[in-house]
Amino acid sequence: MKTFTDLINDNKPVLVDFSAEWCSPCKMMAPILKEVARSIGESASVIKVDIDKNQATANRYQVQSVPTLILFKNGEIKWRQSGVVPANHLLRVIEENI
Repeated sequence: MKTFTDLINDNKPVLVDFSAEWCSPCKMMAPILKEVARSIGESASVIKVDIDKNQATANRYQVQSVPTLILFKNGEIKWRQSGVVPANHLLRVIEENI
């Protein structure tokens, strides 16, 4: 199984959703992220990281609020935004980094 570091070091974009079970906006992001994952297919990945279960990872990327979305490619942060983000905006950001 790949580690988080393995995933974000990939040469295809990886959108990471830092979220929490208790977060209402995070629940709103779930169907948006499903739509994005379906639309991008194999050209990028979408993964979810629970900040309560992965505090070290959340701290490493200074996640202060949830949801926080970070797009990685080759281990670099290409884009970052907190709050609910529309699917069309996420798709544009991912496509710019493929």
